[in-house]
Amino acid sequence: QIADFCREVVGEPVFLVGNSIGAIAAMQTAVDYPDLVQGVAALNFSLRLLHERKRATQLWHQQFSTPILQGLLQQPWFYRFFFQIIAQPRPVRQALLQAYHNPAAVTDELVAMLLKPARDPGAAAVFAAFTTYSQGPLPEDLLPQLRCPTLVIWGEADPWEPVALGREVANLPTVEDFITLPNVGHCPQDEAPELVNPLLLQWLGRHAPAMAP
Repeated sequence: QIADFCREVVGEPVFLVGNSIGAIAAMQTAVDYPDLVQGVAALNFSLRLLHERKRATQLWHQQFSTPILQGLLQQPWFYRFFFQIIAQPRPVRQALLQAYHNPAAVTDELVAMLLKPARDPGAAAVFAAFTTYSQGPLPEDLLPQLRCPTLVIWGEADPWEPVALGREVANLPTVEDFITLPNVGHCPQDEAPELVNPLLLQWLGRHAPAMAP
């Protein structure tokens, strides 16, 4: 879908910026369509810690509980019930307060924005498919294959994707820079745009001077 959008709407090679699982999608697009992607900026990319290949590194109770929960989430009656419970303002706000280091960044507008797609008829099924997907490529599979400039930016206060593991995975010649942001959580582009945007513009200026301000 990303490649189709770039071809049909943008109409020329692009620089992709992605956060979390979106960064994995950007990497996969760059691997599959190297002629279409000029560079990838990955912000707190998903380490995919629930992937089946990482099951042995999980805590013992996670090794036991994760397959059970994922099995339940493959049952329509369960995932519809579960999604109805969590796709509400209070649970969404609580999750955001975990992800964001600065609680002031968790606004009513942000909560409403995230809840809007949850009202779509197929949202529960998409949620179930996402949370039960434990296969496919890991970032450590994709990063070595990238043939374009790659920038990694990481909020150090991310409770879900530890910066130490991110740095270990991204310690590759294909990664041009690994920049950490103190006191910033899982979504640095939203929590600290005043830090992230200049870094992106500087990176773009090196590789696409015509795009720099």
